Parts: sequence; C-alpha cells; structure tokens
Amino acid sequence: MVYTHIPVLLNEVIEGLAIKPEGIYLDATFGRGGHSREILKRLGKHGRLVAFDRDLQAVEAAQKITDERFQIIHTPFSRMKSVCDEYGLTGKVDGILMDIGISSPQIDDPQRGFSFDKDGPLDMRMDKSAKLDAKTIVNTYSKEDLTYIFKVYGEENFAAKVASSIVRRREDKEFTSTLELANFIKSVIGGKPTPKNKATRCFQALRIAVNAELDELRTALDDSLDVLADEGRLLVISFHSLEDRIVKNFIKTNNKGQTIPNGLPVTYEETERIRLATAKVEPVGGPIKATPLETSINIRARSATLRICSRLKRQV
Repeated sequence: MVYTHIPVLLNEVIEGLAIKPEGIYLDATFGRGGHSREILKRLGKHGRLVAFDRDLQAVEAAQKITDERFQIIHTPFSRMKSVCDEYGLTGKVDGILMDIGISSPQIDDPQRGFSFDKDGPLDMRMDKSAKLDAKTIVNTYSKEDLTYIFKVYGEENFAAKVASSIVRRREDKEFTSTLELANFIKSVIGGKPTPKNKATRCFQALRIAVNAELDELRTALDDSLDVLADEGRLLVISFHSLEDRIVKNFIKTNNKGQTIPNGLPVTYEETERIRLATAKVEPVGGPIKATPLETSINIRARSATLRICSRLKRQV
C-alpha cells in the first residue's frame, strides 16, 4: 500500500527560506519530499539540495527524484555537520529545514507500530536498522525509567500509575502489539471518554525514547550554527511543546550573546556592541501556525509550529 504525506506549512516554509536560485539548502527530514520538491522548483541550474532521512522507506521514495541538483543521504539529521564537513558544505548552507517528529506514512502503516488505533507490532523505530524498539522498552525497562519516559517525554499526569501497572502486567504476559498496549493504558487511566485517545501521551513518549528524538534535535540545532552560511536561515517545524520549547530556547540563547554583569562601568551602547558581536542568530518573526484553511485540509497541521531564525554574520 502507498501511504501519502501532505507537507505542513508549505507556503510559509518556502517564503521563510527566502530561496536563492543558486543557493545550497538542506532538508533535514525528507519524509516523502513535499518540501524538497517545492525547494527544487525554485532553485536555478547551479542550486543544490541535500536531504537526510533515517527511514529507509523515505530514502527509497527520495531516490525516485531524478534531478542532478538533489541528493538524498540515509542518516539521522544529528549527523548533519559531519556530512557537511565531508562534502565541503560547512559554513556554506543558505537554508536548513527541520520538520520534526513523525510522518504520515509512518503513522498510517500499522506495521511500523506508531499508531494507537491500528494494531501492529510494538516497534516505533524510524530507522528499522536500529536495535532499540518500543517492545523492549515496555517489557524490560524499570518502573522508574518508564515513569520518567511517560512523565518527561509524554507529559502524562498518570505516568507513575501507568508505569507501575505495566510492570505488574508484564510479569504474567509481555506486551507485543500496539492496540494491546493502548487499550491497557486507557483502562489504567480510566475516567470518562475524551476526544483525545488516552494512550496518546504515552505513545508519544515511547516514540521519542525509541528514537532519541530530543537529543537528535538538540545536536542538530547546535550544529546548524556551524553549517549555515552568514545570513543563512534555519526553519524548524515542531508538533508538540517539548520540541517547540527546545527550539524557542535555542533561538533565545543564541540571540542573547554575551551578557555583562551588573555594576560594571560599561555604557549601554558598549553592552549592546558586545552582545551583538557574540550573538549567533536572530529570530525572523514569531511562531507561525497553520491557517484554518490548511487545518481543514490536513488535520495534522493543527499542532504544527514553525520558528525561523537567521545566522548572524560571523565576527572576523
């Protein structure tokens, strides 16, 4: 079966990248290539687009693009800098797009194990060659570790209760399928039915833990400072508060620059000069959300937030 993916905030991304026809761009999370294809339409003969994805199914989809300006690399985007070092692109990239999280084809295919409303194996690996999967975490991690995962990565109020119940239940029979786990979590949380599936937060947490998503994001953000050319743009689309908070704080911290302790005999103008000389990025506008029209067409866009920043000129 062919699973499709509608690119989120497509027009806003293209506008935010401010594409130079002969520029160099990175699509750090190819997915099914909706953003990449639009970027390619706007590149000139000597423009270049390099895409990354750790999902082999996404890489196979990308290999159907027959364009000499395009290149797909099977790797997590946390290796962005090492790849750019290898290809001589570090410090030369005009724009980076990171579309964080899970893609529609991964959710829609029950065999990938991401969905809590379609039965499949407890997998959740974005890279199928990775060793750690959700089944291992659910059936072998301690109560304390499971509580941490559900509480920190899923922001689940019933984290301790769910973790304790899972540990007790698996003594008799291990968890093997997504629906089995989802229904169990719903029964543990209990209460009145809600529009949002009660297993949502725990499934999100497991997915993040399996794929080390927050660590991947932090590494890629830090490395983007070296990869981007002066005035190059970084665009990040996130889908939940944990990711967005990391992106927001990254921009804020690297826009702040060096601060001068209070009480020193330094003028405001001198303080600003030092701050600007040591700052690394500046925000381009505020957070961008999908329009009502887009969310009516693609309901998964409703939780998306796009943040944009520009790499400040390096001080010589």
